[in-house]
Amino acid sequence: MTVGFIGAGRMGRPMVGRLVDAGHDVRVLGRSAETRSAITQLGAQAVADPAEVTATADVVVICVLTDEQLLQVCLDGGLLSTMTPGSALVVHTTASPRTIETIAASADIELVDAPVSGGPHNAAAGALTLFVGGADEAVARVRPVLSCYGDPVMHVGPLGAGQKVKLVNNALFAAHIGLLSGAVGLGARLGVPESTLLAALPHGSAASRVLDMVASGGSVSSFVETAGEFVGKDIAVVRSIAADLGDDLGVLDVVIDAAVKV
Repeated sequence: MTVGFIGAGRMGRPMVGRLVDAGHDVRVLGRSAETRSAITQLGAQAVADPAEVTATADVVVICVLTDEQLLQVCLDGGLLSTMTPGSALVVHTTASPRTIETIAASADIELVDAPVSGGPHNAAAGALTLFVGGADEAVARVRPVLSCYGDPVMHVGPLGAGQKVKLVNNALFAAHIGLLSGAVGLGARLGVPESTLLAALPHGSAASRVLDMVASGGSVSSFVETAGEFVGKDIAVVRSIAADLGDDLGVLDVVIDAAVKV
């Protein structure tokens, strides 16, 4: 399959590597000579023009960071206008469902939203979790691409559903961090060092994936320093969506605020 790829950064490059290893013909946008060199070393074809990414591509994959970047690439940058009608576009960006709707209304393409959960090491191992939204036929069409770096690839509903599930996931993720911050504070008041708690709690009934991640980083504050930018972006999106519905995040807001203030 011919795959176009935009966003071969920290997350995208191991995805490109997995696609190449699976035998796909991969064309990747590289704005700089350094980026194009790195792409070539992965075995993909590096191109400097978005139109070359979409030329003859069966599937185009976008893995940029923000809604603004996503809209810039698809609309302002003219990517959609260069895609062959009926081809498929996969969006890995964690974005607002409204952004996905805007893109879907702008071109005659099959669109799948597939935000990812995991890091570059998961992508390299083919073990990203993908929350996928889209029509059954569209998801089936792009699944051979997604399964190169995603396991599980979870089809959670129609277009936009992937974003909604990912945003709830990230809200709960941030809430877990807030709860851990409160727990560490309680421990300090009881005279128990944070390092002791983070070593002990993963072995008790309070164990969780988030606790394991924080413990491996050494402290809640150091983990927030590393992941805070990404989580904060997604929390802003989910709070905006809730506000549009005349609601808030309820109890999640309280504990998320504790994480934000760390």
